[in-house]
Amino acid sequence: MAKAETAKSTRESVATRKERCGKIARGLKKLYPDAECALKHGSALQLLIATILSAQSTDETVNKVTPVLFGKYPTAADLAAADPSDVEEIIHSTGFFRQKTRSVQKTSAAIAEKHGGQVPDTMDELVELAGVARKTANVVLGTWFGKNEGVVVDTHIGRLSTRLGLTWRSRDSKDAVKIEKDLMEIVPRKDWTNFGHLLIWHGRKVCSARKPNCDECTLAKHCPSVG
Repeated sequence: MAKAETAKSTRESVATRKERCGKIARGLKKLYPDAECALKHGSALQLLIATILSAQSTDETVNKVTPVLFGKYPTAADLAAADPSDVEEIIHSTGFFRQKTRSVQKTSAAIAEKHGGQVPDTMDELVELAGVARKTANVVLGTWFGKNEGVVVDTHIGRLSTRLGLTWRSRDSKDAVKIEKDLMEIVPRKDWTNFGHLLIWHGRKVCSARKPNCDECTLAKHCPSVG
């Protein structure tokens, strides 16, 4: 499927892809007018940590453990000073809990010591933190700080971008950097954050990984992968 999708998208000019992307975006906005970040959070720190924990996990699972984690360790300094075994026990269900604990505590320590306990609001500073790459930084910058520095590319967005022919430089949905560049080229900057939320919602509700529901998809007429 990926090769066919890529072959079609390479024949389209940037202007054509941009026009088709606009139609897709309008359709998604009608379907999900309330689309937002699914990770529950009340601060930039909570969103940052929750996003780190969401790697190879589900938002539902993360949303179950973060109230416990933040209830016990509300600040970056608290998280940095926590007993690692206790953090591991709390976040165990999210998977890769030892690695995530190291990232959470190292990042929390850096925030407490270098940034006065406040999550930095620039891409350069965020990606210097442990466990934080562009995806996580884009989540925090766009969702909390309202800064559109890029497009979040997770598994849902990567998969749908490929299926919808919105990315042409990648033959599958695994090269997040290439996919992000392609989306930034055709999605208006003011919509970068929201477009990611829209694709994620559609990926969960209609265009699933194992069995996309093409028959019920209102975007079918704009999708090169239907059927």
